[in-house]
Amino acid sequence: MLAKQVLRAGSVLALTVLLSQLTACVPLVVAGAAGGVVAAQDRRPTAVLWNDQQIGLRVGERIDAKFGNASHVNVNSFNRAVLLTGEVPDEATRVEVERLARETQDVKQVYNEVAVMLPSSLSARAADTGLTTRLKARMLDSKRFSPIHVKVTSERSTVYLMGLVTRQEAKDSAEVASQTPGVEKVITLFEFID
Repeated sequence: MLAKQVLRAGSVLALTVLLSQLTACVPLVVAGAAGGVVAAQDRRPTAVLWNDQQIGLRVGERIDAKFGNASHVNVNSFNRAVLLTGEVPDEATRVEVERLARETQDVKQVYNEVAVMLPSSLSARAADTGLTTRLKARMLDSKRFSPIHVKVTSERSTVYLMGLVTRQEAKDSAEVASQTPGVEKVITLFEFID
């Protein structure tokens, strides 16, 4: 029995030393494990989840390559539908951003919610990030549906909801969003599974 305890203590020590050498990798392992849990509960097949990430990257890269810092465009993809939000300097840029998204491989639909105006300030963007975080917490607290099934994007105090949901989940999530302090408008872009 004593030998096993020493072995366990030695194993713990060896693991601790190993982890101390891999500290940069630990967040990746934890994030990977959390991502696996989310992926297991998501209604989209794993290939679609991966494809959505790739679509977002490809569209973002195309917009950045063409416009660089001249525009502020956020790209969110869910089930091959792309939501564009942010600000651009003129209508021609707004139209071109949508065209770039539509012509990207695997995109089936584009929602162009980009505004023609000066780019939002960093404090406004931080406020939108905080709004998204508060809304996701309220969705979790409501216990009316799984927040994993609803993708939340906030831009200039407008909340966009995407996901593969039942009609009741759509109603419940829109209600929680509309009752969240700081939300001025809720736009639902759901696909229904019932």
